[in-house]
Amino acid sequence: MIGKPGEKMNDHVSLSVQKLKVGSRLPFDVFILEDGCMKPLFNKGMVFSRIAQSVLQEKGVSEILVPVQEAADVDAYMSPVPQQNGAPPDSAEAFASYSHQKSQFFQVDRGLLVQGSVIPFSIYSLQQFAFSAIAEASESKPTIVGPTILGSSGQLVILNTDVHLYHEYLNQLSEGKGPPGGEAPRVKALVLKENSKIIMKELLDDPRSGQAIKKTGELIHTMIDSILENRDTIYDLLSLRQYDYYTYTHSVNVSVLAVGLGVAISLGKDATAKLGMGAMLHDVGKSAIPSEVLNKQGKLNDAEYSLIQTHVQEGEKILRGNPEVPEEAFPAVLQHHEKMSGRGYPFRLKGPQIKLFGKIAAIADCYDALTTKRPYKEPMTPFYALSIIAKETGDYDPELLKIFIKMLGKIK
Repeated sequence: MIGKPGEKMNDHVSLSVQKLKVGSRLPFDVFILEDGCMKPLFNKGMVFSRIAQSVLQEKGVSEILVPVQEAADVDAYMSPVPQQNGAPPDSAEAFASYSHQKSQFFQVDRGLLVQGSVIPFSIYSLQQFAFSAIAEASESKPTIVGPTILGSSGQLVILNTDVHLYHEYLNQLSEGKGPPGGEAPRVKALVLKENSKIIMKELLDDPRSGQAIKKTGELIHTMIDSILENRDTIYDLLSLRQYDYYTYTHSVNVSVLAVGLGVAISLGKDATAKLGMGAMLHDVGKSAIPSEVLNKQGKLNDAEYSLIQTHVQEGEKILRGNPEVPEEAFPAVLQHHEKMSGRGYPFRLKGPQIKLFGKIAAIADCYDALTTKRPYKEPMTPFYALSIIAKETGDYDPELLKIFIKMLGKIK
């Protein structure tokens, strides 16, 4: 028993699971006690589904914990008066306009905007489907990173036209013009991640760019060296799940997760590099899918879903014959949507028909998709996402999944 409903416990209040309404949007973060440890299970804003309900039932949870500062939200949730939630664009046309606007911006990591540093690019905030300028700057009129930028809410982005200036700024940080002392290893990892995103964006804009693919291979080797030097580097290399979904960020995350798993199973540096390359390039075929389908509001119809599925073969067409892409990398591209049960696509492969790199890429791809924010879906917590994937043991290699869960044990 966790405690009586409403009782304060370590700055949390308890709430009966029976009070959670299937189909409702949770206005508070949800924690549970497992093995004596408090773990974040559901994020604020997530829709409480029957799957979420079944996870609680399987874990034998009768009461959940909510941060005490969100107690008022619990009262509002329990009220019979309907909740008023911030709504996304209310029409397909409005959502298409938002998606187009979003494509003009590039995500940046707030952790690399060092207070007092000079930046020659403007900073914008993405929040509640709206973009707003936080700090105006240019090469001729730079600005200084201060409280206005660092204290702003929302996700920070810059214009695509300023990405080259951001890249130069990253180079300055990697040359030691950033935070001193103990922060250096973390900054090095963040710079590697951001540079990887820049290269992936360049590749998705020009998928047949041999130069971009060559740079991708070089970044993979640096990533492996960083993780081998310090296994905890993987946590800095992963983009925060609160970030909106961008294909280039997703591609980097999947590669980081795949490389981390490759290192965890002692795959060997050469093989891990080929795995990382395939994982980084696994979604390059999406560059051939019309943006109106990729960014569609709501559920895809059968024809649109079939079209989305072709990104696997389209990726192979783009990459096949490129000397910078090793043959061993292709299973990660071709099989990242295959499932051990045979329910995947495009070839409906089963168990032993799926190669090791395909199995690893499938786990990494699914995990990042579940923990990444979407316009109509709040991100799952890592703990909840891993619980969902573990339920699908018939779809994913159980031994790899055990190692994957252990690898991500420190992620909250």
